Amino acid sequence: MNLLLLFLLTLKASLFSTGGMGNVPSLHDDLIARGAVTERQLAEALAVGQVSPGPNGLWVVSLGYLLGGLPGALWTLAAISLPPLLILVVERLYRKVQEHPAVEGFIRGLALAVSGVFVVVLYRILQGNGLDVKSVLIVTVSFALGASKRIPVIVILALAAIFGIAF
Repeated sequence: MNLLLLFLLTLKASLFSTGGMGNVPSLHDDLIARGAVTERQLAEALAVGQVSPGPNGLWVVSLGYLLGGLPGALWTLAAISLPPLLILVVERLYRKVQEHPAVEGFIRGLALAVSGVFVVVLYRILQGNGLDVKSVLIVTVSFALGASKRIPVIVILALAAIFGIAF
């Protein structure tokens, strides 16, 4: 396996995932399609990553080792380390320009866009599970509790789960 290609595929998967095991589908599709790994090898790398101490996302290092030895492990480690470091650079830049009117407008627009996406996803989830009175009640009460900002999100999730299971 070309180590530069492994680095780039791992970097892409890390940039577009939410962390942990979020990069599995992207790497699976990219590496299987190129014939770089088999399903078994990917499963072995995941298993080694799961039994190893540390964060779940480090399974990629075992995959890199499997595909390219120590250099492969180091390249994949670099690839999964760059996105969090990039966030630090973006945050530093944001601190310098956060007062600019264009940046403030962008952040307001981004908040509205995220809210819109959230509403669509929530609707699809409710539609997929069957839109009934119980689901709407759970969502409404959860929103109200969340809007109060007095109850931690984990408590709201736990209450919603208990209510959903109980009724």
